[in-house]
Amino acid sequence: MQEELDQRRRAGQRITLIGALVDSLLSAAKIIVGILANSAALIADGLHSLSDVLTDFMVVFLLKFSHEKPDANHPWGHARFETVGTVVLGGILMLVGALMAYESLKLLFGSEVPPLPAWPALIVAGVSILSKEILYHYTHRVGKALNSNLIIANAWHHRTDSLSSIVVFVAIAGAMTGVWWLDALAAVLVALLVGKIGWDLVAKSISELVDTALPAERVKKLREAALSVDGVISVHSFKSRSMGSQSLLEMHLQVGPHLSSAEGHFIGDSVTCLLRDRFDDIGHIIYHIDTYDDHDMSEEICPIMPPRSEIQQHLDASISRILGDTADYELIIYYEPRCIDLDIKFSSDIHQLLSNTGIEAHALEAQLAEELKGLNWFRQINIWLAPQPAK
Repeated sequence: MQEELDQRRRAGQRITLIGALVDSLLSAAKIIVGILANSAALIADGLHSLSDVLTDFMVVFLLKFSHEKPDANHPWGHARFETVGTVVLGGILMLVGALMAYESLKLLFGSEVPPLPAWPALIVAGVSILSKEILYHYTHRVGKALNSNLIIANAWHHRTDSLSSIVVFVAIAGAMTGVWWLDALAAVLVALLVGKIGWDLVAKSISELVDTALPAERVKKLREAALSVDGVISVHSFKSRSMGSQSLLEMHLQVGPHLSSAEGHFIGDSVTCLLRDRFDDIGHIIYHIDTYDDHDMSEEICPIMPPRSEIQQHLDASISRILGDTADYELIIYYEPRCIDLDIKFSSDIHQLLSNTGIEAHALEAQLAEELKGLNWFRQINIWLAPQPAK
């Protein structure tokens, strides 16, 4: 698992560093040419690209920590660093959008008519559209392959730059024909677009931080997969949440009441293996084995049932009263919410006691049931006899 996380981290860092290089070149070109060519929209777009550079390096930093091994302080791993980073990235986008909108509105409603943009601004905007769109598709594909919300968020950061550059390109072209306010209006539209993308990223990440369940359709598929495992009677109390790129699951698996605890555990492990094989984003699964359906039972109500030691005391006393002595036996207890079933496997010593008292096995079973029926937890008993020793 850790090797896979390391590969994921390296792939994410590689695409992010490529993006940082492209963003650095574009932001410098946009700001410089925007100033020289009198384009407020291109300058605003350049500041947007500069924010991309900062967030690119933040992504590289967070990818390193979010893929570290679990430790004593973070037993569930460090994937939430990625989520927190996405919140910060979205917040930066919102702040950049607000500042861009403020400056552009001042220019749009100012008393002076700004100089018209020159043709170099149009060329830089065109180059930005092409390069950022290529970078968006490349980064988004890597983010999807790695199932990383942080990288996908950074890809959308590239896409906002591409979309804003399209608006800037059209606005510069219009402003060059004499409609000066198109350039300032484009800067406002770019700012609103940037702020909207930032808000969407923050809202999605906060939803994860407060442990919002996975989408209902995905939960349905997970439940159906668990239910398909041989031995699983029902799946209930199903809980899910996201942690970075991973899905964390908790569930109750109901199995047959007379299965051994080892078999029940095997069925639970089988469910875990199936889910991890079928869904590659599963990070951790906690399952609880039920031998009865406790779906409608309140978690605050604990069933009041006697422990094994108390049950054995009742059995020993009843056997002694019937047979005059006790024989070695193996006791299997089947707990249900309001009653207990018992299986007793007697050793071969029981045959001598039955012979001495003249009691048949079925009569012993009936008398034990009669002895125990006054206990409010008892429902039924079955006895099994070991073979008689050879004479």
